[in-house]
Amino acid sequence: MLRFLCLSLVLVLVVSMVGCGGEKDELVIYSGRSKALVDSLVSMYQEKADVSVKVKYGSDAQLLAALQEESDQSPADVFWANTTGALGNAVNNDLLAQLPDSVTSRPARFVPSNQRWTPVTTRFRVLAYNSEAVNSEDLPESVADLPYHDDLEGRIGWTPSYSSFQDFVTAMRVTAGMDSTEKWLREMTELSPKSYTSNTPMIRALAAGEIDAALTNHYYVLRLKHGGAEGEYEGHEDEEEHEEEEKAAPASAPVDTYRFQNGDLGNLALVTGAGVLQTSNQSAEAQRFLQFLLSEQAQSYAANRVNEYPMVSGTEVPDYMVPVDRALTLSPEFELERLQEMDPTLDLLREIGAL
Repeated sequence: MLRFLCLSLVLVLVVSMVGCGGEKDELVIYSGRSKALVDSLVSMYQEKADVSVKVKYGSDAQLLAALQEESDQSPADVFWANTTGALGNAVNNDLLAQLPDSVTSRPARFVPSNQRWTPVTTRFRVLAYNSEAVNSEDLPESVADLPYHDDLEGRIGWTPSYSSFQDFVTAMRVTAGMDSTEKWLREMTELSPKSYTSNTPMIRALAAGEIDAALTNHYYVLRLKHGGAEGEYEGHEDEEEHEEEEKAAPASAPVDTYRFQNGDLGNLALVTGAGVLQTSNQSAEAQRFLQFLLSEQAQSYAANRVNEYPMVSGTEVPDYMVPVDRALTLSPEFELERLQEMDPTLDLLREIGAL
């Protein structure tokens, strides 16, 4: 009987060790970034670190909802988001662990004071225009004055349902106030702007002469003229092996990028980033993955693959991109973590009929 009890106790201990103390076989990443970007970077990391990696794709909002529902049972180790607003929400819900200086000291800018996540790449808001229809010298110095250009009535595009446009409006609301932002939006609607569900079809319409100008991110113009892939998860990758890449039009295609005066909100920098989940049982490996994302290899790949700006100083960008320092000078100073204050923005866009 005693022998049986001892054997039973040993079996219980073994099961406990397997269930609780054993290491996971793979690093799990929840990614709001696209398969076209992430798959290749993950393959590079797996080869470099000899670690198995599994990626779950979704929009930032979908992944945040999943993390909240899974709570401390979540299999996720890394949350790699497309927006700082999503990262801020993750911090507020105490989902992300504090990162060591070995990770947060690598980016040259935009590191949050709480050190719960690290910036990975930067995008910039711009005004794209058809150079055959618009003289750039006639465009306003500030995005705030765009509604007063009656010549763009029915000829300007925007993407009210898209995250980067909503980030831009949120930044305007935070800096200029709700009343001024509502006034700007209502005045913009008087131009009868054409709404698009995403930026790629809008930029194609711009190239085709269907519209003359468009509020967008810098890389959509570069993607049209120089090729490349979408960087944000857009919802159709479950059915497709990869997102369709933009086939580059001639560099002489009549689409150019206009940047407003230095410090104008129309040039706002928007940051992607990643953090380690509090519930991860392999935080050291997760931190190593973040360090890889900030390596010259990964930063350079992102710049060439999706035309986004690197976070690590000294990383070269393609010749056709505006130099990093110049792009940063154009962008206004803004506390990016405040982009998580999205609900009033969505309410406002619904109120004016843009959503």
